[in-house]
Amino acid sequence: MAPLPSSILIVGSGVFGLSTALALSTRPSFKNTRITLLDRSPFPSPDGSSIDTSRIIRADYSSAAYASLAASAQETWRQQGDSELGGQGRYSECGLVLVADKGKQGEKYVRESLENVKNISASQGVGLIQELKTRKEIDAAVGTGGGSGDWGYINTVSGWADAEEGMKWLRRKAEATGRISFVTGQAISLLKNGTKVLGATLKSGPPLLADITILATGAWTSSLVDLRGRATATGQVLCYLPLSASEQERLGKMPVLLNMSTGMFIIPPKNQILKVARHGYGYSNPTSIPNPSGNGEKIDVSIPRTTLDDPTLWVPREGEAACRQALREMIPELAERPFTKSKICWYTDTPDGDFLIDWHPGFEGLFLATGGSGHGYKFLPVIGERIVDVVEGREIGELRGKWRWREKKVENVVTEDGSRGGRPGMVLEEEWRKGSKL
Repeated sequence: MAPLPSSILIVGSGVFGLSTALALSTRPSFKNTRITLLDRSPFPSPDGSSIDTSRIIRADYSSAAYASLAASAQETWRQQGDSELGGQGRYSECGLVLVADKGKQGEKYVRESLENVKNISASQGVGLIQELKTRKEIDAAVGTGGGSGDWGYINTVSGWADAEEGMKWLRRKAEATGRISFVTGQAISLLKNGTKVLGATLKSGPPLLADITILATGAWTSSLVDLRGRATATGQVLCYLPLSASEQERLGKMPVLLNMSTGMFIIPPKNQILKVARHGYGYSNPTSIPNPSGNGEKIDVSIPRTTLDDPTLWVPREGEAACRQALREMIPELAERPFTKSKICWYTDTPDGDFLIDWHPGFEGLFLATGGSGHGYKFLPVIGERIVDVVEGREIGELRGKWRWREKKVENVVTEDGSRGGRPGMVLEEEWRKGSKL
């Protein structure tokens, strides 16, 4: 990257975008650079994938590189002072029970993850990791009268974060620098002169110009740059139900439970709300849009559909049924309690689940920070620094290769990193036509 830019525009104020803005504002190389952060909604964005009741914080990865990066992020999450990231209930280290069904997808991921967290535990001298060899041992570790899977382990030094409160903490840190200009507006296209990107055109108001434009637009990225065969948006199902005060007290002490064969998971409740969700292949939402390259053709890409598009939106019957079955299995006492809210959380999936953090080879001045693939939130305290390292061309080890622009395209992007459950190939509209709300 040369010469140093006088201005940088970051489009998207989720974990990747906001953490990048903060990292740029504190990096000496960019002390004279004007930094603008654009988002289509006032913060916190109601349909952003970074905004929710909870996210799992784990170093439990089959990839040693991600496990190491997550372990470094956990060091910051564990800081419990009121002004620190993990303080005021923003992070709870309740443990993670990670399981799989023997002989099925997900088992290999869990076994490799176990080896990686054992190595981290040994090197750091923290944590108790116990293999759970039977369903009986799993149920005992979960402590809810139920469980999932038939083999796994418990890692006592993983946990969960209040996702929205974590983002608010990050926003306050970014605002406190006094270096970042926050703008609300919808980018409808990149502003280009040939193959040079000059900034972004907005739905309303004048364009925003910059020497470098960073797209941290998550599941909406395909509406601004053609990522067919490299990344796609998938919708994941989340369902919520209310608890009594006594249930909150009791279930609030449970560990996170995640079955890598089914993708189903439950996070301890907060404020008397329990979430049941699936980390799966998800739903696509094929939509015909003008090719972002500006050649006049129409292309079909998956674009999110959220409650901002339709306030009455409810997950498809298939997704609610999956959450219901998981609830029956994991917390039997709540088996038939109605869900009072549901949500589709939109991932930006890549074929291998690796992030896409790199310069776009086809456009000068365009940098991509996307492809979170449903596992980016936990890196909130460290990902911005790594993104800026890539912007500057610094060495970051194995992750650099994982995050590079993929020259090879695939026909259909389906994340096959061993961590996904459910059925691949589901289309949102087709599932809705089968029914919604059981």
